[in-house]
Amino acid sequence: MWPVFRDAAVFAEVVKALVEPFRTEGVTAVCGVESRGFLLGGAAALELGVGFVAVRKGSGMFPGEKLVCDTAPDYRGLRHVLRMQRSSLGRADRVLLVDDWIETGSQALAVRQLVAEAGAELVGCAVVVDQLRSDVRPLVGRVHALVAKDELPDE
Repeated sequence: MWPVFRDAAVFAEVVKALVEPFRTEGVTAVCGVESRGFLLGGAAALELGVGFVAVRKGSGMFPGEKLVCDTAPDYRGLRHVLRMQRSSLGRADRVLLVDDWIETGSQALAVRQLVAEAGAELVGCAVVVDQLRSDVRPLVGRVHALVAKDELPDE
């Protein structure tokens, strides 16, 4: 993924493709989980003309009252604590989660919970690569991906 960020034209095309299906969904905020979710989500927010909401991992500096959620194990078997500032979303917000890759859905499900606790609605997830298991997909909700993992060339 990192080379995509280095090429401005490719980066712009990826961001446009990520948000395209959500342009008419009334999205009022884009959220992203650090770190690549910050880059993609911030760019997607600009593309949609809405604000960005950061979802932090761990215990790094993050002022104000926070909503907190523990994730299920990720693809490496690790659990994370995700945090979002309580004041960043409200009842009228319709939120799009943007990230580079979705596999277990653990972070997406935790973000869904954080968004709901803030009183907002998660309208979907936009990712570059989709590797989500079919048994988790109904729990995550709408997922728009640019490519499925099995479409990628072997390394």
